[in-house]
Amino acid sequence: MSKGTGTKTQRDGANRKARILVLHGPNLNLLGRREPEIYGRTSLADIHATMEARALARGVQIESFQSNSEGELIDRIQAAAAEGIEFIIINPGAYSHSSIAIPDALRGVAIPFIEVHISNIHAREAFRHHSHFSASAIGVICGLGVEGYALALDAALTRLG
Repeated sequence: MSKGTGTKTQRDGANRKARILVLHGPNLNLLGRREPEIYGRTSLADIHATMEARALARGVQIESFQSNSEGELIDRIQAAAAEGIEFIIINPGAYSHSSIAIPDALRGVAIPFIEVHISNIHAREAFRHHSHFSASAIGVICGLGVEGYALALDAALTRLG
């Protein structure tokens, strides 16, 4: 899956679909190849395809964006507000433990979000135990593998009605 790929639908009146943005932080483009003993063998494209099918079955548009750059993630969050994105699912990767700017952007746009981590960050190195995102998130899912994305999507779909 390339950066910024996702589905496109028209947003006119009665045909308007709810929109969810899934953000993936640094190194998540390597899923399926990177440390499979921790992150599994499922690729980012596979995750997106599964989420897209589940969302479309509920009449919801889902878009996915991955970047290794903090600035690009912030730009995408700010653009999401102008585009009418109604919910964000984010796996900030290592930015969970180091970025102040990304959670500030999320609070700034006031789009509800769920934080997802494939591994259990609380069972890993001590520096991973704190996330700058969690206090502002509607919920946090960690340690359930790639299934965490589907669970976050189900929660978002429930909240969107």
